[in-house]
Order: sequence, then C-alpha cells, then structure tokens
Amino acid sequence: MSESKARLNIGDVTVELDTLEATMGEPAIDIRPLRADLGHVTFDPGFANTANARSKITYINGAEGELRHRGYQIEDLALNCSFLEVAYLLLYGKLPNQYELDAWKHDISTHTLLNEEMRSFFDAFPRRAHPMAVLSSATNAISTFYDVYRRPTREQQIDSGARTLIAKMPTVAAWAYKKSIGEPYVYPDNNLDYVENFLHMMFTLPVEDTVIDPTVVKALNVLLILHADHGQNCSTATVRAVGSSRANMFTSVAAGMGALWGPLHGGANQSVIEMLQVIHDDPDATIESTIARAKDKNDDFRLMGFGHRVYTNYDPRARVLKSFAEDVLDSMETSDPLLEIARELEAAALADDYFASRKLYPNVDFYSGIIFRALGFPSKMFTVLFAIGRIPGWIANWMEMNSDPDTHIMRPRQLYVGETARDFVPLDQR
Repeated sequence: MSESKARLNIGDVTVELDTLEATMGEPAIDIRPLRADLGHVTFDPGFANTANARSKITYINGAEGELRHRGYQIEDLALNCSFLEVAYLLLYGKLPNQYELDAWKHDISTHTLLNEEMRSFFDAFPRRAHPMAVLSSATNAISTFYDVYRRPTREQQIDSGARTLIAKMPTVAAWAYKKSIGEPYVYPDNNLDYVENFLHMMFTLPVEDTVIDPTVVKALNVLLILHADHGQNCSTATVRAVGSSRANMFTSVAAGMGALWGPLHGGANQSVIEMLQVIHDDPDATIESTIARAKDKNDDFRLMGFGHRVYTNYDPRARVLKSFAEDVLDSMETSDPLLEIARELEAAALADDYFASRKLYPNVDFYSGIIFRALGFPSKMFTVLFAIGRIPGWIANWMEMNSDPDTHIMRPRQLYVGETARDFVPLDQR
C-alpha cells in the first residue's frame, strides 16, 4: 500500500482511497470502500481498467510490447526452454534444475493414460462434434474418476491434480481429433517427450507408425510456450471467476476452455485461416483489393490476425513467431496457396502506413494459424492446441487465487437501466 491517496468527490462528500503499488506496471486505486462510503459503483465494461486480482505470474506492458512470466522475458523462454519447463515455472515460480525437471517429466509421463471407461465417453459424441466441445467436456469429466480432485483441500492434492490435468490433455485432444475423423484412438507412448507424444497420438495409424519430424516438434513446442499464459484475459478471468466459488480445478479450467473457444479470443487463429480461404476462393480478390477493403470504414471486412487489445506495439509473441514461421514454411517446402497469400498479405500490411500508424501489426494469432496449418493441423484443432498451451497458465492462476486469503467469490455489480416500479396487471386484463 502506498502512502499516497486518491480522492473522489461526489457532491459535498469526499472519500479517500488507498493506492496499491505494483512491482512493475500500473499502480491501482483500491475502490473497495467506494460503495459503502458513497453508495456508488464503478462502471467499466469489459473490466479494461479494473484489476481483478493480485498476481505474481505474468506481466504485460502493451505499450512496450513486453511479456514476462515470473520475471523472465517470453523471448528467452520460447527459444531456450521446453514447454514443460515453462509449465513448471508458471506453477511453482521458478525454472527447474535438472533433477526437478527430470522428476517433473517423469510425473507427467506416468499420468498420460485415460481411464478406459473414458472410451465410451468419446464414443458417445457424434463424429461431427467440434474437438473443443469434446475437450472441455472431457476435462470436466476426468475429475469424476478421482474423488480427491472433486474438492481438493490440501496442497498435495492440488499439486497432483495439476500434474494429472497437464498430462492428460494431449491424450484428450488427440482422441477428440481421432473421433472427428473416424480413426482409432492411439494410446500414449511414455518413451516420447510431451510434444512428441501428442504428435504421435494425433497422426499415428494402427497400420503404420508416423515418423515425427524434429522441425514439427520444435515448432509446436515454441507455439505451446507462447500460449502458456497471458495475464487476466477472458478465459483466465473465467477460470478465476468459476474457481472463486471453490469449484474444483478441472471444472474451472473447463469453463476457461469455453471462453477460449470464442472467435474473439482463442478462435482468432482459426478465423485467420478462414479469412485466407475467403480471399483464395474469390476470383476477383487480390492482395491490393483486400488491403483496400480492410481500410474501408464502410466495408464490414476485417483483416483477422492484426492488432491486439493489449498491445499498442508489436506483440512480442508474434515477433518470435515471425522469423520462426519463415523457417518452418521453408523447411516444410509447402506449396499451400493459403500460406502464400498470408505471406503476401503480411508484407503488404507491414509496408502500409495506414496499419503502421495505427499499430495494427500481425499478432500471435496470425502467425500461429499459419504455422499450425503448415504443420498439418486442421483448423478445427487450432483452438484445441491453444488450450493445451494455456493449461499451465489457467492452473497457475487457479492455484494462486485459492491460496490468496483476500480472494472472494466474484460478484460484479451492474448499472441498472431497466424499467422502474410498475403496477402488476392480472393476466385477464393484459
């Protein structure tokens, strides 16, 4: 708490509000006394100016294009760590040493199997079911096989639940995909590392083993790291909101997946590919006409994957992926026309003063969608991949919230603008 005070005057009444200092970034004004002292609430649609929690996990400076996890720059983590190292960092606050990392990897690998009864769970979904619907439903269902996870109260139980959830998500995601294409489920191979195991379950067939390309493994590892956490975004705030009622970790994370599924959040990378497909299918579309449409205020066309609500500078995750995307596309030797359109569109937008002056740079969704497609993932799996990457961040926030004695069940207020008192009219007189 700072010694400085904020003063708010309404009529003849003044209330003093404490200011709260941050270790990095913007300080906060503690408005908790506001309603009791003045009978007013704040109005902040989207909570863009409201801090809903104290957190030590992720720091974002949108103006400078900076993203840090537990103090480490995202660029350093993405280029030098494995996904499981970053997951450990998010959950436990430090990078593991070799002994801790080996034990962590071993614990994760021994929890990759699903209870065999879950097969009937997957079988019950129609083949056309979107993998995200299956993923969120299965996440909630997993806890029903473990009584201790339904309402964990001890640190050891919470820790075990976190490892179980991280371990089983690739299996759930791969089985959801196999279900959607009518192929047999593939069981995990604990001799493979986390990312390799997921790719094995995704693309292996019973009649032949699929050789996992190291380039694909490296690319997916970086992509998962870049999606691991991003502060109090829509899905993370949802996890905290649901968890604030003391809902268990699995239920809270499943709720976060529902929020992530939206096209304005995790579904944005799929929207990028859909936009590229529309451009490709239009015989009259050119890169020049597409850019012109995006700049036309009277045209409802949107250039998906450009700009970001938080970053008014270049998204640091996109900065990592930009050069990475070029390397991946070159190494894959792909001739996908959508990827060629994406390259031309990116170059045209970056060279246009209209986008540069408005700081509408390509964001992480633009590059991740392109890379996911180049790696052979269908667009319906893009948000699922995002969810696998975001699992550690959701869990870390859930754990942090549940260990904070100042956490209360979330109960936002509203500005009521509906009807005032009305006289009731009996049914026969209406």
